[in-house]
Amino acid sequence: MSHDARRYFDLPSPFRMKRGGELHAARVAYETWGVLNDARDNAVLILTGLSPSAHAASGTADPSPGWWEGMLGPGKAIDSQRWFVICVNSLGSDKGSTCPASIDPATGEPYRLTFPELSLEDVADAAHAVVASLGIERLACLIGCSMGGMSALAYMVSHPGSARAHISVDTAPQAQPFAIAIRSLQREAIRLDPAWDEGQYDIHAGPDDRRYPDIGMSIARKLGVITYRSAMEWNGRFARIRLDPEQRDDDPFGLEFQVESYLEGHARRFVRTFDPNSYLYLSRASDWFDIAEYGHGSVLEGLKRICIEQALVIGVSTDILFPLEQQEQIAAGLQAAGARVEFVALDSPQGHDAFLVDIENYSRAIGGFLARL
Repeated sequence: MSHDARRYFDLPSPFRMKRGGELHAARVAYETWGVLNDARDNAVLILTGLSPSAHAASGTADPSPGWWEGMLGPGKAIDSQRWFVICVNSLGSDKGSTCPASIDPATGEPYRLTFPELSLEDVADAAHAVVASLGIERLACLIGCSMGGMSALAYMVSHPGSARAHISVDTAPQAQPFAIAIRSLQREAIRLDPAWDEGQYDIHAGPDDRRYPDIGMSIARKLGVITYRSAMEWNGRFARIRLDPEQRDDDPFGLEFQVESYLEGHARRFVRTFDPNSYLYLSRASDWFDIAEYGHGSVLEGLKRICIEQALVIGVSTDILFPLEQQEQIAAGLQAAGARVEFVALDSPQGHDAFLVDIENYSRAIGGFLARL
């Protein structure tokens, strides 16, 4: 797979972080689609969930399908013939941006756990620096999905007037106890894997090399997949179907049900594709984020500090990680701030992951909103 489409922006050095600490010679990866117009007012920025790269869709330089392929491109809901679309890989993610697996210029060794404490405000500030470097003062629209939706709120509250419109997708103004509990368990699974070795695992370990926390990452991913979908979908897809005898292993507690095999496959595909320490940092940044910090402890007051003209807030009724009432909170807060807000509640069975799967319904909402801008 060619990475010619991936571009890099060198962050100002030092790049100071919200919780103290700073990065030197740091960079973020991003990709773009479409053409920036002369007025520089047709830019759309996408901020991603925890694990995706900047490769949201295919393009001439990298024709491989992106994570939001059905949504972005010529004539699609996010129409690259009209908009200049930027997708930034989060600071702290190992998909091209500076992260715990990157080399610390001060030591010549990977940062690992010496990487400074990461917040979603840092992710937002790094993305804002990319946008500014492209000569864009104000985004036509800022789109945030899942964790990226929280990063987008941080972006707008930290950089007033930096976006005209906002699309909030399956996200929250702060992490709720259930989401924190799940992410805490995911981090514990990684840290309890003896091969994690206090973050000193072999970053470049080969596929059969045991000096890598495969088991911890596998459990973390399975926990994630369980919460990204809904019980309704699990029931519909797997019911209680058992594996054929030849598909089972001889372990007395081995895989027996199809749903177990599905999770195993998902985990196996994910394990070596994401740096474990980077996962820990971004996961914790999601738990820390709280828009109420900007509103004297009130979510509504924090959201009221965001200055945009229009917003579309989309949620899905089956999302257990970012429940619908949290999207309703965002809609109410942005409305109280003076924005014209459209709220769309979808009934997709796919739960939190619906925005990646139910392209038809999300396209209708997002494409309709962007067409009216």
